[in-house]
Amino acid sequence: MKRIVALVVHNWPLKLAAIGLATLLYAGLVLSQSAQRSDARVPIVPRNLPTDAYLAEFQPTEVTEIRYFAPAEVGRVTSASFTAWVDLSTVDPAGGPALVPVRVEPTTDTRIRIIDFQPSSVRVVLDPLISRVVPVEVDRGEIPDGLQVGVAELSATKATVSGPASVVGRVVRTVARVTIEPSGLDVDREVRLVPVDALGDVVSPVDVNPETVQVKIRVGNPAKTRTLPVDAVMIGTPASGFQVASVTVEPTAVTVQGDVDALAALDRVDTDPISVAGARTDILATASLSLPADVDPLGSGEVQVTIVITRVLGSRTFSAGILLAGARDDRTYALSTDRVTVVIGGPVVELDRLDPSSFSATVDVAALPPGSHKVPVQVGTLPAGLSVDSIRPSEITVDVGVPAASPSPVPTSPSPSPSPSP
Repeated sequence: MKRIVALVVHNWPLKLAAIGLATLLYAGLVLSQSAQRSDARVPIVPRNLPTDAYLAEFQPTEVTEIRYFAPAEVGRVTSASFTAWVDLSTVDPAGGPALVPVRVEPTTDTRIRIIDFQPSSVRVVLDPLISRVVPVEVDRGEIPDGLQVGVAELSATKATVSGPASVVGRVVRTVARVTIEPSGLDVDREVRLVPVDALGDVVSPVDVNPETVQVKIRVGNPAKTRTLPVDAVMIGTPASGFQVASVTVEPTAVTVQGDVDALAALDRVDTDPISVAGARTDILATASLSLPADVDPLGSGEVQVTIVITRVLGSRTFSAGILLAGARDDRTYALSTDRVTVVIGGPVVELDRLDPSSFSATVDVAALPPGSHKVPVQVGTLPAGLSVDSIRPSEITVDVGVPAASPSPVPTSPSPSPSPSP
């Protein structure tokens, strides 16, 4: 008996370990046979990215295999049933690539128990965020033949670029790209700055401050010419009641040549003065260009100017008495008011000529039976170009009555003629 007991307890720790291992292997075999597998692709979400870092690399981006237990009543399991994420808060932006464990959790039903998933970790590279100051340059592109381009003037000569260190480190300058027009017009506009590398390729993602600069470039040609807009100069004023409605010039711009300093001082070319004094109709004029002594036009030196003259519109207010139209002798008429206010609109020059006595306000009572009536007020014919804007009140009350009959005279007996005396 002692030999049997000794045999049983001999190396008992190893024997207990063997029994435990066998139990675990058996349990694992049972569990693996009842576990379910999902091949749904679940995006891996990065969380807690440090504020001073940029996520430069993140691979792989999806969990592609999940093994889990779920009761039968859970129903169909999809990619929406799981959430996969990684915690980046402990990753050192300056430490190079790092393997970060992936975490997978049930999303729609907590009864789902996750056994395993693939991948279990992702490769992460964080890039520190930095800023640098780089020069600002102008790219004028291809310059049209025959034009001479001056030195660019910039509102800022340096810019700050910010972003991931590996990207910002490639930026050598920021470029303002402009286009020189064949017409030779000067450049004067806001232009967006683009960060580029040593080869001139755009670098991204990078923030630039300032985002834009004002670029000014004088454009001319070896013959010292400039193309400038034309401004029509007018003197005098149109006739009373008239105004200048619009002015057009053809051509709108002309090319002039001459002394460099004189050309640089010009921002437009004026015409010789064109008189509009007393004008009542449109003016079509051929005007010469007014240029400094050392500047000459290339071409005829004349432009066509069209000046459109229109009447000044306005309104006048009049008080008018009311006349009855169609009144009958066997009726009486009582009006709620005997005057109305009439507003007449049209050209001011015609309004100034209008005689208030030349028009009247009337109400038509011809067909009105006895009683009280609302009758519209009408204004007679006005001179051409004028119209009635409003009448206040636009209708009045007319009470129509019948005159009382006059009493008949009482006949009297003739007095007896006196008899002649005998």
